[in-house]
Parts: sequence; structure tokens; C-alpha cells
Amino acid sequence: MTDLSELDRGAAPGAADPVKVLLHRHRELCERAVDPLEIAAGLEAHGITDRTAARFRHRDVFSLAEELYARVPRDADTAADASAAPAREGDRRRSVAVLLLPLLPGTLCAAALIALARTHGQTRLYAAAAGVVAVALALRAALRRGPLALPDALASRSATGSWTCWLLVYAVLGDGLLRTAVAGGPDGLPDGTAGGDWPVALAPLLALTLAVAPATWTAGLFLIHARRKLAASRGLEDFAASVRPVLLGAVALFLGALAALVALCAPFLDAGPVAPAVLALGVLLFVARLLTLHGFTRAPRVILMLTAVAQVLAPATVFAARLPGCAALGAPVEALTAASGPSAVPVLTCGAGALTLLVHASRTLARASAHLRPEQAR
Repeated sequence: MTDLSELDRGAAPGAADPVKVLLHRHRELCERAVDPLEIAAGLEAHGITDRTAARFRHRDVFSLAEELYARVPRDADTAADASAAPAREGDRRRSVAVLLLPLLPGTLCAAALIALARTHGQTRLYAAAAGVVAVALALRAALRRGPLALPDALASRSATGSWTCWLLVYAVLGDGLLRTAVAGGPDGLPDGTAGGDWPVALAPLLALTLAVAPATWTAGLFLIHARRKLAASRGLEDFAASVRPVLLGAVALFLGALAALVALCAPFLDAGPVAPAVLALGVLLFVARLLTLHGFTRAPRVILMLTAVAQVLAPATVFAARLPGCAALGAPVEALTAASGPSAVPVLTCGAGALTLLVHASRTLARASAHLRPEQAR
């Protein structure tokens, strides 16, 4: 509020050049911007609206940003032109990496599952450990480049990795544990098969690792189209109305790709239909990553934490119900499992979390300030 009130005094009729006052207050933003669009987004982040821009004799924030961009001297333009060719060559190499690297997690996961199917005993344990390490490293590499990569300014503020791991572990072990717990078990640890005392579901893991590729490409499409909408818009409300369908289209496109992958993976692993739970988890992780990329780290962290805790509590209440006088604790989960199967727990928890984040994203990612580069979002 202090910033806006000072700007209003700078834009008063007595001021000879109100835009100069604004340029002085946001000089760092204007000097770092690569185009007027980033200045417009930065002004919105500081609370300047189209109505405020009218006090500076401009019809909207975008017009005001264009004048600010034109007023800032740019001595480095010649040097930038000289280095344009090497930069384009580097961009081509990065594009190839972005295209191929997201395929690595799914490929390694498929190879690990083949190794598990052809090994037994202690060798299977070694194969499982090697597969987990290889897939984890591939996921880390894929998420450090391309549209899903977190900038350094956001990586320190995002702490969703541990909760994501919990959700993935539950996707593999949770349904089997819950089914066995309701039946009175388990009597032993999982043996890596779907027919053991504690069944393991590997189809969700394979589908989700394969989905890293469409998630990366879909996020890239969303970023590109959002940028184009920002360039074509002539007002903040106009941009918000145009970018929401792009966001929903990106989520729908990823959902369709994930559904196709689930349908392909289940038969090869002799698994039943796991689509609802996997689709809900996939959309939850995708929308959470989109929000985190744009600097909105709190909501994804809280929702992923609540979802993971809710899933852990489901089998925990069934085990707690075995204590004397605590039979009522497991009644809700047992009734839900009896009515819809153990997959109802991840469907409800992940579905509620995904819907919450999608509603939040439709509001926050519709702001022009959400599409600033991290170093300018100050």
C-alpha cells in the first residue's frame, strides 16, 4: 500500500513526468527485462493495475510497460547480437536434451521391471535396489532441465520431494497393504510380486515414470502459449480470461496422455484397471509442479503433505482398530474399502488435492506476474 500511495503522489497533476518517477522506483526491473511483457508482469506483481496505469496517462499496464521499456538505455544490445549465433547453437543442443531426457525415467523403469521379472531371491533384491537408484537419478536429471526444471531461486523454497516420494510409495504398496490389513494381515513383508501376502502394484510406477515425458512437453506448451497470450493481451483481465483455457487444456492433454500410458502398462504387468488412482495422482503432481515453477510453493507443499498424511492414516487406523476398545477407528476405512476397494483411498485423497490445486492454479497462473522470470519476481 505504501508503494502505491507513493506512486499516486508521483502521478499527481503537479508532477512534470510521472512515468519518470515510476521508472526510478522500478529501474532494476526495467533494466533486467528482456521485453515489455516482463515489465508489465512485474508492475502487476507490485500492485499496479490498469486503473493505476490511467493515472500515468496510459490506457493499461501493457502500454505503460512499453514506454518504460523504451526509456531504459540498453548498451549491451551490440554485444548480445555478436553472441547470438553461439547462443542459438546452445539452444538447439538444449532442445534435444529437453526432448530426449524425459524419456529416460520411463525407459529405465521398464528395464528394471524386466530385470525383476527374470530374477529370483537375493538377485531380485539387488535388481530392485539398482532399479530404484537408476530411476531416481533419471528423474532428478529430467526435472533439472527443460520446462519442469526449478530455477535456483525456487529450489530452496520448494520442499515437496519427500511428500512426492511418500505418494509414489503408497501407489506401489498402499493398496496391497490396506487390502491385507482389512483381511487381518499382513503376515510378512512384500516380496515384490502381485500375488504375495503383501501385494505390490508396479503398473502405477511404470505409468507415472513414463508420464514424465508428456508432462515435460505439456508444461512447455503451456509456457509457450501463456507467453503468446501475454504478448497478445492488452489488459490484465484480458490476459486472465485468455490463459485459463490454456491451463485447463494443458491439464486435459496431460490427463489424456497419462490415461493412454496406464492402459498400455496394465496388461503387460498383468495388473487390473488402476486408472482412477493413477490419474488422480498424476494430475496432482503435474499441477503441483506447474504452481511451483511459477513461484507458488506453499499451496503445493501443503496439499501434497495433507494428501500423503491422509493416505498413511488410512491403513494406520485399520491397525489401530485392533487395539482393545479402538474398533471404531477403522470402521470408516473398512466401510470405504468394502464398498469401493482399497483404491478408493488414493482416488479420494489425490482427487481432492488435484482439484484444490487446479482451482488455485486457475486463479494464480492467470496473473501476468506469475509468468515473470524468477530473478525478476521480487
